Amino acid sequence: MNLSVETTPSKPPMVINSVAYAADGRRLPDITLDQISDVLQQPDTFVWVGLHEPDEPLLEKLQEEFGLHDLAIEDAHHAHQRPKIEVYGDSLFIVLHTAQFVGGKIEFGETHIFLGPRYLLTVRHGASLSYSPARARCEKEPELLAIGPSYGLYAVMDFIVDNFFPIVRSFQDELAEVESDIFESTYKRETIERLYELKKELVTLRLAVAPLQDMLNQLMRFHPTIIRDDVRLYFRDVFDHAVRVKEACDTMSEMLTAAMSVSLAMVTVGQGEVVKRLAGWAGLLGVPTLMASWYGMNFKHMPELAGEASYYAFTAATIAVIAVVYVILKRAKWL
Repeated sequence: MNLSVETTPSKPPMVINSVAYAADGRRLPDITLDQISDVLQQPDTFVWVGLHEPDEPLLEKLQEEFGLHDLAIEDAHHAHQRPKIEVYGDSLFIVLHTAQFVGGKIEFGETHIFLGPRYLLTVRHGASLSYSPARARCEKEPELLAIGPSYGLYAVMDFIVDNFFPIVRSFQDELAEVESDIFESTYKRETIERLYELKKELVTLRLAVAPLQDMLNQLMRFHPTIIRDDVRLYFRDVFDHAVRVKEACDTMSEMLTAAMSVSLAMVTVGQGEVVKRLAGWAGLLGVPTLMASWYGMNFKHMPELAGEASYYAFTAATIAVIAVVYVILKRAKWL
């Protein structure tokens, strides 16, 4: 099967790395996809292949080389899978959700991992960082890479979980900024909108992190033919990091809920203050209105209508009553 991995400059390559490793963890020369099955026939070697949004022919080629299950290949091609671990004979198919900053916003993606006794295949979809730093870290410690593909799986999962921490810190920083806007004297619709967007992004992040605990527990306890005992301790470290991220997400979720409640309460309090002030001014205007309407009745024998100083006395009385009402409302903080 002739499969070309050439791409145009506008499209990133689908095959990022295709490398074989010796039994002692040393990196061997890069191999082509057609050489994978030949390398796997050699004793004490394993292959690590990294893909980015591969097309169907490429996945079919790798299925042929590694002997992957049809259902796992179908999931890897279509993406949009939930985080999970599936067992297919002597191999594992693992789905992880990833996150990264793209243009100042948080974007989410997926990584599909095929793990066997002699191979590790990672397939990235959507927003996710390259796992080249994880691979380089492993190659600096060949005595650990000699453990096999399961150590490479640890490095990839540790890289994914550690990448959640700067995103969590960005949530915390932005939440602190939004909280300062909540207590400003003027209401901003943008504040509520941003709180809602933060809540939505945090829920998505939590959905990506929460399943990791069960998955790492499974990797620490089961699959002895695929996961070496030497690497289970490393998965425990990733488990601790995943717990920290989830706890931070839970705490921020509660804080965001409280912030939204406080913001709405502040709006209600502000509206109440406006209503109080309107009611106070309406009360002041009601004094001269009442007095003027009373003495504006054209009855012939109303007292004081014939007096020369009646107009001035009425005006003075009106002003006095307004002043008294003003003082009362001012002390009651209605004005």
